[in-house]
Amino acid sequence: MMYRSAAVLWGVAAALGAGMSVAQPLPDVAFLQQRAVAAPAALPSSDVGASPSVRPAPPEGATLVASGPGGNAAAVVGDGLRVWRNGAWQAERLRNAHGGWDPRTITAIAFDVRGRLWVASPQGLGVQEPEGWRFIDPARGLPVLDVTSMAAAPDGAMWVGSRRGAVRIAPDGAYEYRQGRRWLPHDEIRGVTVDASGTAWFDTAGGRAGIEARPTTLAAKAAAFEDAIDRHHRRTPYGYVVEAHLKTPGDVTTAFTTDNDNDGLWTGMYGAAECFAYAATRSEAARQRARRAFEALRFLVDVTRGGEHSPPDGFPARSIMPISGRDPNIQDSPENDRRRQARDAMWKVIAPRWPRSADGQWYWKSDTSSDELDGHYFFYALYHDLVARDDAERAEVAAVVRRITDHLLTHDFTLVDHDGKPTRWGMFGPSVLNASLNWTDERGLNSLSMLTYLRIAHHVTGDGRYDAAASTLVSRHGYAMNLSHPKVTLGVGGGNQSDDEMAFMNYYHLLKYERDPVVRAAAARSLHGYWQLERPERNPFFNLVAAVSLKDQTFTSAFEVESLALPDASWLDDTLDTLRRFPVDLVDHGLENSHRLDVRRLDAHVRPDAATPVGVRASDGKVLPVDERMVFHWNVDPFALDHKGTDSRLADGTSYLLPYYMALHHGVIAASPPP
Repeated sequence: MMYRSAAVLWGVAAALGAGMSVAQPLPDVAFLQQRAVAAPAALPSSDVGASPSVRPAPPEGATLVASGPGGNAAAVVGDGLRVWRNGAWQAERLRNAHGGWDPRTITAIAFDVRGRLWVASPQGLGVQEPEGWRFIDPARGLPVLDVTSMAAAPDGAMWVGSRRGAVRIAPDGAYEYRQGRRWLPHDEIRGVTVDASGTAWFDTAGGRAGIEARPTTLAAKAAAFEDAIDRHHRRTPYGYVVEAHLKTPGDVTTAFTTDNDNDGLWTGMYGAAECFAYAATRSEAARQRARRAFEALRFLVDVTRGGEHSPPDGFPARSIMPISGRDPNIQDSPENDRRRQARDAMWKVIAPRWPRSADGQWYWKSDTSSDELDGHYFFYALYHDLVARDDAERAEVAAVVRRITDHLLTHDFTLVDHDGKPTRWGMFGPSVLNASLNWTDERGLNSLSMLTYLRIAHHVTGDGRYDAAASTLVSRHGYAMNLSHPKVTLGVGGGNQSDDEMAFMNYYHLLKYERDPVVRAAAARSLHGYWQLERPERNPFFNLVAAVSLKDQTFTSAFEVESLALPDASWLDDTLDTLRRFPVDLVDHGLENSHRLDVRRLDAHVRPDAATPVGVRASDGKVLPVDERMVFHWNVDPFALDHKGTDSRLADGTSYLLPYYMALHHGVIAASPPP
């Protein structure tokens, strides 16, 4: 079976041009997915590509010896390199027409399958090309130095072991850095071998392990993540999809779930993925998953009705817990709230934080935030348009959307809790956003959210009250103008990633349903500017929202008519790369990248309060590839270079499923059945 390389597929993507000019969906061709595997008792030999002919005897005093195709051989004697040439060992200097290296120490040598000699020194790597030596160092993208070993792979790649992890150098020159327990038992690599199947085996200070590459497709990855969600990530009979915890660190078979502040948001985004899946594939399983998500989210609105502590109707709970379990109010007590408020002046003290439901079966969590609402509305609109089978199901969606939206309208665009006061983050009205300095940072985002809620409500109910409310916010309170500054940041890498995730969910629906050309133009230009800041994040969901929503949008300024379509096909390259490299091991293993020599730290004025080192790849100014950093949801900081994992949490695969199925639905990637 043939597997197309990433370079070939990316070339196809680039040829398709800018924006959403994908003439036809890209085929879901098979690719190789890397994952860590346990090692056998003894590591295999590594003579991939070596000549079967008689090898020359090593020169006297040789400390390193390597053989390759065509009878090639090399050795290190003292501090010098020797190569077997014309039947004799001859000295070799690392030189080309422009200069060279004169290493005093050579730490590893190896031939690749093309017969090229690779040499590792404290400066970096040298590769003997037909035209002369080529040099690879941190300035040319090598992540680490201090190389201990090298081994060739059958596909033409070279695996490089170091004292700070491993590097795979692909045949096209791309680097893949493997560090941390997602990949290795220990970062100090003492030896590396590659077997005939292409699996790289590492002898490390913490034991032996391997990294294999198995053929898969994007569709097969999606099916695997959906299966894992059904096995490990569903909570309560309603099936809320949340991250899992591991009783035994690193052992996914010990996964269990508990309450989560964002049950509604995460389940909404998972349900949205299944809405796109059903629209693209007509899979009955996808429809049932989407339906289950609808019932779970609707119950968060139903569970708050009645009871001793009841908010106005239409208030969605953050989460639920069965009465038969522990009482969460013991931990989330007013005393703890006051202690937290001493550190965070905006923290809300509310008692009880977990009221009982009217039927006495559930605790439900109060103080619901704006990101919960964003998740609800994002899902409801998709379920209404893509999944609901008839007028009765669409009426169910309209009913729950009407309840939430009427709650906001009745209380001056505010989410009011059971204590009669606004929740901490549920403030969307002009009296707050336009008049309070405390809400300056949220003005653009919350204006975007409120306009989107009203447009969705008008779309699914047909009720003119919501259209009128949106028009009033625009004409009297400048909400369209507020969109001009949706992200308060001083450059790429600044801001809050949770806000980014929320904003892009809202842009998708606002630009789909808004009919006022002035508001559409304002929203489109707002998204265009926002995406420019998010572009370095390689985020497939953000890229797809921008590409789909801006493909036909223009903005007329005082000087010209400006196309807002994405300027080139790099968004598609990054989207495909992230989906393909999205790791299959979603345990929160710790990782470190701050020591890497190929990264550039973000400027202090962009992230003056960064708790951990933040940076981008020096070569392209983008974040590290997704399999070299931490990923849970798309609100995790992609610029963070280090992550202190505990091996005790397990992310679900929604962050993959949502953009993948969205790409299928919008004809960016072709659907294909999993193998």
